Amino acid sequence: MTAASNAAPNSDADAQDLALLERLARARHELRAQIAQRIVGQAHVVDDLVAALLAGGHVVLIGVPGLAKTLLIQTVAQALDLDFSRVQFTPDLMPSDITGTELMEEESGTGRRAFRFQKGPIFGNIVLADEINRAPPKTQAALLQAMQERNVTVAGQTYELPNPFFVLATQNPIEQEGTYSLPEAQLDRFMFELRMGYPSREEEEQIVNTTTGATTGVVKPVLRGEELLQMQRLVRRLPAPPSLVQYAVRLARSTRPENPESTPIIRKYVNYGAGPRASQYLVLGAKARAAMDGRSVPDFDDVKSVMSGVLRHRLVLNFQAEADAVPMEELLKFPPPK
Repeated sequence: MTAASNAAPNSDADAQDLALLERLARARHELRAQIAQRIVGQAHVVDDLVAALLAGGHVVLIGVPGLAKTLLIQTVAQALDLDFSRVQFTPDLMPSDITGTELMEEESGTGRRAFRFQKGPIFGNIVLADEINRAPPKTQAALLQAMQERNVTVAGQTYELPNPFFVLATQNPIEQEGTYSLPEAQLDRFMFELRMGYPSREEEEQIVNTTTGATTGVVKPVLRGEELLQMQRLVRRLPAPPSLVQYAVRLARSTRPENPESTPIIRKYVNYGAGPRASQYLVLGAKARAAMDGRSVPDFDDVKSVMSGVLRHRLVLNFQAEADAVPMEELLKFPPPK
């Protein structure tokens, strides 16, 4: 169903919104085509990543080495023509290595000394936090204010971050030595946790052919920063039917074991469920998914399409879940909407 079939414009503002919605849907396909120049497969991950960008949310990508997590983020930044910066997280990384630091400078003419703030890599439109779980908690916490407040405070001075601003983090799930688990408070700042799986045989053959040849794909910009901001504002203006909001809230509340709406498997294996931020991201993600299809009103299927990415990292499992090796997919099976 297209945007035109959802609503007829009754004002200049409505007509502009519908035109922008159609542009957004086209940009989604153009963006996927540009990403496909370098990334083979991973269509669902790419769509969820685009949805997060349209919703203004941060993303953590989890996958074994060699699945092109870093390349995917770099390619998205190029296709959006956004300022990109990368932070390689290591055990000796300090908070000031992310946010920036004050430097003492001496004026050549007067000899007067003064502090000047040297901005860190956090001052980018897209910030890649590579292997975020390799840094100690003190350094991980340096991202909290930036991700939530969109600013950083150094020596009592607050500095606004550029807009748009996204933190896209990567994490290796198999290496445990020298890593630090992300605290729940920081994980909750990420809109999505996306899992990148192994490619199929055909996809892997295509990857080998393209990466061992003499040429590499050239990525062309699809959107500019101001266009992306307009689309983010449009996504928030899309109406969410009351029944959809109720469904999103019911899904989030169903993950809390003490809640009467939770399922028996949740009560058995979950210590703590998702908070209210999950409900917000379910609705925002559904709006973004609808907009990507050129639809002005999200539906239940849009909520379901983002449910796993929103809820997966917000469930704190108990020891019984680990002992029984219960898969997360089993925990996220909920009754259909009423």
